[in-house]
Amino acid sequence: MLNRFWKKPLGFKLSTVWIIFILFLAIFRDLLPGPAWDESTEALGVSPGSPGHFFGTTQDGFDVLAGIINGARLSVLVAVTSVLIGGGIGTFIGITAAYFKGKYDKVVNVVFNMMLSIPNLVLSLALISVLAATKDGIPASDSRKVFVMIISLIIVIIPILGRIARSATLQWSTREFIIASKSMGTKDMTIIKKHIVPNVAPAILAIGFFAIGVVIIVEGSLSILGIGIAGGASWGSMLAIGRSYLEFSPWETYFPVACIAFTVLSTNYFGDYVRANLDKRESKI
Repeated sequence: MLNRFWKKPLGFKLSTVWIIFILFLAIFRDLLPGPAWDESTEALGVSPGSPGHFFGTTQDGFDVLAGIINGARLSVLVAVTSVLIGGGIGTFIGITAAYFKGKYDKVVNVVFNMMLSIPNLVLSLALISVLAATKDGIPASDSRKVFVMIISLIIVIIPILGRIARSATLQWSTREFIIASKSMGTKDMTIIKKHIVPNVAPAILAIGFFAIGVVIIVEGSLSILGIGIAGGASWGSMLAIGRSYLEFSPWETYFPVACIAFTVLSTNYFGDYVRANLDKRESKI
């Protein structure tokens, strides 16, 4: 397996290493040494490379490296959960609509077009503003904000991956082996499970990697707008706080920006890589 890995393009190797590194930070955050991300120290605005603070500290004394590690968990959780659930729902709707056609497909197509006509950021902004609004002057809790953000992003992802699944299913449902299975009396759900899903899955996987990058950017944008996750708990939240101190401690912003950029580039590369291999596979069929 390692020999096959080293034969891959440089971009694939770099993207793989970075994604594995981020997943490691997200999973094993509590086992890693260092100060807690939400505990202030006496070192205020310390520059990177200082003893005990490799990435420096914020103007409030919070360790930037600890914040990056903690932000990896929350950013990855929001992105992966949103894409997995939204992608699963959208894929099911898209496949069944394209396969069974009729009024069901027409309704699904209209709903998807309506949802896709609204910019992702605007739709998420509207949903979070309504669902996570303050009540009786009391701000929503962080857990509620995270939950609402995931729900809003799921709603954004459903039509994106649903449209891809529908398009791919329309192409595969007219293939000879699908028509032959129908003529032999094979049940529709069996055809979908054994023939449609395995052939549609690579296209969904390719777009899914792109979607993860989109979700991470949207989460950061929402935090900067002031309605996302607060308190520096995510990369986007660190950006929202650090932008106020660019003149005094720019590293507060540079490090989370770098993490977001590298993660988005890595997921986009994987999406391109899967898409390229998918095109080669389909050209042989």
